[in-house]
Amino acid sequence: MATHQTRADPKQNPPASSAEARLFLREDELDRAADLILAAARTFFKAAEPSLSRWKLGPAHYRALAAIRREADLTITELLQRLHVRKQSLARVLNELEAAGLIERRPSPKDGRARLLRLTPEGAIAERDASNALRERLAGVFRAKGPDAVFAARSVLTALLQENMSP
Repeated sequence: MATHQTRADPKQNPPASSAEARLFLREDELDRAADLILAAARTFFKAAEPSLSRWKLGPAHYRALAAIRREADLTITELLQRLHVRKQSLARVLNELEAAGLIERRPSPKDGRARLLRLTPEGAIAERDASNALRERLAGVFRAKGPDAVFAARSVLTALLQENMSP
């Protein structure tokens, strides 16, 4: 019977002494971490490029499609808040998605000024194909690195999303 490894391999991640633990706060290490995060995001989305290119879409389009899939009938204001993007950028992306027949906008029954967003059947296919490719990439990395690394990565990434996080 196979057992799951629940702790990180100590040979790969030896426990750091107090002095060693502070080394990751040096300017060069922080710069390296910033570079890694940005490069990882670009590389991560390459997994979805074949799916997205069939629809002539990029990462910004995917993020909008995925957010709309997760919560149908989002308003544009709600989508702006979820994606943390500028209004002009989102307007361009939504116009392109609508022109491609991947989303539809309709008036809100509660507020005639608000527009509700929903994927079309084609939009659902485009989003599903790209999401499957990204999930497959993540699953491979998660399996290879193990639960402790996944938890630590989620913790760091979640903290980065908190704009006013105090040290």
